[in-house]
Amino acid sequence: MVSSSLRVLSLIPPMTQLNTPYPSTAYITGFLRSRGVPAVQEDLALALVLRLFSAEGLQAIRERIDAIPPKKRSAQVHGFVEQFERYLATISPTMAFLQGRDSTVSHRICSRHFLPEGARFASLEVYVDPDDPYGGDPLAWAFGALGQQDRARHLATLYLNDISDVLREAVDARFEFVRYAESLAMSQPTFEPLAKALAAKPSLVDDTLQALTLDAIERHQPELVLLSVPFPGSVYAAFRIAQTIKARWPNIKTALGGGFVNTELRELKEPRVFDYFDFVTLDDGEKPILALLEHLQGQRSTSRLVRTFVREEGQVRYVNLMEADIPFEEVGTPTWDGLPIERYLSLLDMLNPMHRLWSDGRWNKLTVAHGCYWKKCSFCDVTLDYISRYETASAATLVDRIEAIIAETGQTGFHFVDEAAPPKMLRALAEELLRRNVSISWWGNIRFEKSFTPELCQLLAESGCIAISGGLEVASDRLLKLMKKGVSVEQVARVTQGFTEAGILVHAYLMYGFPTQTVQDTVDALEYVRQLFDNGCIQSGFFHRFACTVHSPVGQNPEEYGVQLVPLPEVSFAKNDVGFIDPTGVDHDAMGEALNKALYNYMHGIALDEDVRRWFYGRVPRPRVPRNFIERALAAR
Repeated sequence: MVSSSLRVLSLIPPMTQLNTPYPSTAYITGFLRSRGVPAVQEDLALALVLRLFSAEGLQAIRERIDAIPPKKRSAQVHGFVEQFERYLATISPTMAFLQGRDSTVSHRICSRHFLPEGARFASLEVYVDPDDPYGGDPLAWAFGALGQQDRARHLATLYLNDISDVLREAVDARFEFVRYAESLAMSQPTFEPLAKALAAKPSLVDDTLQALTLDAIERHQPELVLLSVPFPGSVYAAFRIAQTIKARWPNIKTALGGGFVNTELRELKEPRVFDYFDFVTLDDGEKPILALLEHLQGQRSTSRLVRTFVREEGQVRYVNLMEADIPFEEVGTPTWDGLPIERYLSLLDMLNPMHRLWSDGRWNKLTVAHGCYWKKCSFCDVTLDYISRYETASAATLVDRIEAIIAETGQTGFHFVDEAAPPKMLRALAEELLRRNVSISWWGNIRFEKSFTPELCQLLAESGCIAISGGLEVASDRLLKLMKKGVSVEQVARVTQGFTEAGILVHAYLMYGFPTQTVQDTVDALEYVRQLFDNGCIQSGFFHRFACTVHSPVGQNPEEYGVQLVPLPEVSFAKNDVGFIDPTGVDHDAMGEALNKALYNYMHGIALDEDVRRWFYGRVPRPRVPRNFIERALAAR
């Protein structure tokens, strides 16, 4: 066991999620405590939003706006200034409502006379139909005569988005609720853009984050600070936090890890990173951090660190003493102790009942298995540890963790964050939950494989499963085979119908722009998707543009997929996405615009019986897919 003398603080940097804690610090804090290490955690992403979106924060925003000549202010900023007193009066009760602390405010919010309404509220007009049975009420079709809390939450979310737009336009152009300053880090070959931003005059957002960082360090007095950056949109803030710490307390050690590091910084050569961080670790953090703690206590030399970058004599050095990782069965139970569970915001930006789960509700995040049991998909980072190392824990261990988390948080909602939860483990987990009479609500990600029989779907529903998501990707059997996805469109239809019949909502991850995908493929894929919605197989979906990464089979063997990679510049910082030349020459940007517009309507039950060609600009070929293809596939089940 590691000595308990070193105090460790794990921080969640802005921005991650607002409705529930991002789980990285909960995992590592729980693990370190199980090994006798005095570990604590803070969510600075939530703290930053709560500070900015307060009466004090709005006053500070207004002061910055007052320094901008009126002629240089956008219409959104002008509207904010004109209605400033209303914003000031409504921000605190609205935040309390979104935190679940003051439900009665919903009456005033739903009146549409309480909150000031900016440009984001224009989206409501999409639903207005004077001839509809709801008399043209733009939200009645979604929430009916009741559903007041949800209706109010949607309006309050639009209100926050309006303020966010003002913040971005008048205070900090990089500000986003999720993708904060993302462009400074995502696949940036050099550190220069980030270095310039960190050397620039701090914005109001920077100053606020600095104050929150100083407060956290003063309260916890750590000797080691861990910063986990899961996305490019949390990198800039993580460096700002480390910059603040080093300026005031240069002796505090700082370490950087997380999903962004694991995928994009594997070839790190930039020494300036270590002006902010003493250590940068790769892959699962448990073993590297144990080694790091021993090193900082003089029990292990630098040359015996595990999966860790350091700077020595001005040069970056990667050290990796080969030691076995901590088995998944032994990583311990995540803890949310120290995170203000009651202060997270349940937002409702998408009215679709499945889509809302990502932003609405406080979900305890847990992993059923480490890695992916399939690990063959050609677009996936199958060579990296988070995919390639597949390990499970027993169902008994998983339910022990679930019961411990419920006892700590008082929350019975769980989001299983696996790459693809294995059906065998989900069956065992469901049976163990039912055997112990443990009542939870849960959802997670799977592969649409035939092992998910109607009988298994029903069992999962009985154990508390309310929704699942899975990758349909490009709905084309030719491209699914090229992707090595291991499923067909017919199979997906049957599996998803089984879930739907069991009362489980289904979300499909969809993709466009895969190598050799033609316009005809895209039109056909949308026709499959239309039929899946029309037949009630899926209730939600999201189209994302295919990105070729250096760690995927496409990135490593492009010739097998009929494309040519664009040579990368010399990389000293981030390396992940790589451009490619596709001989089809399809304008996938134009295709994506049509696909997303169609999908948005399908999720709201609109135009499901219309020709898919209506969504595309210009002429596109007729779908080759029979209009009853999915119906026939389901009948043959």
